[in-house]
Amino acid sequence: MLLTQLRTTVKTRHFQTRGILNMLGAATTKTEKAVAETVEASSSHKRGDIVLDGFAKRQFEDKTYAGTCLDYDKDEFVKKINEIYEANGKKLVDGYAPFCKHLFVKNFTGARHTMVPITQANAHNVMSDYEARTEYELPVLTRWFPSHSVTPRVAEFLDIILYSREQIIKENEAIDLQADPSHRDVPWGIVAIKAQDVDHELPMKPITMMRNAIGKEQGGSGVPIDRDEYMKAVEYWRNHVVIKKM
Repeated sequence: MLLTQLRTTVKTRHFQTRGILNMLGAATTKTEKAVAETVEASSSHKRGDIVLDGFAKRQFEDKTYAGTCLDYDKDEFVKKINEIYEANGKKLVDGYAPFCKHLFVKNFTGARHTMVPITQANAHNVMSDYEARTEYELPVLTRWFPSHSVTPRVAEFLDIILYSREQIIKENEAIDLQADPSHRDVPWGIVAIKAQDVDHELPMKPITMMRNAIGKEQGGSGVPIDRDEYMKAVEYWRNHVVIKKM
């Protein structure tokens, strides 16, 4: 009988111990889940409403990019843009389509002008070739000044060009490009950055308008050409050329 009681006591303690361990395990799991959710929420809060889209990362990484190149930490740049955006009451300027917005900020990066007027003195330095911005786009005729032929000034402003999350997803799907899952809840993505001296939009390149019109499958946005805006762009870009580091 004593042996039976001992066995019962051991068995009871075993179940009690296992129950406590299960409770601790459940508590640990709940704690870990709560911590993970807190970290994710904190990360989302810190990230803000604006992120750097993959398309614009080349402006920080490709030093031969024919456009605004930024010698600035990408994460710090995005953090600064979000701070300015929030300080200005999250106000944005309308772009060429409902999904496109602009944020004009003082140039805090030291970025220099990426285009200069064509003159009789520098026209002989203009170069051209067929180039594609990405591997999934068709090459188009472009022209530029090699960087060694001009000395651009530091620009006054940066034009931060934003696309809505919905538009970025549509364009990525059209070319079978995997979207960044960490951006799924962020409303705006930076798709381009332009260093310039004015706090308003400069004319889009005519070829960019053409690419947009032929559709998302070719790297465009699917927005039809506005003839008046196209002619304004032609007038501007026949007299200006971008600078490209060689």
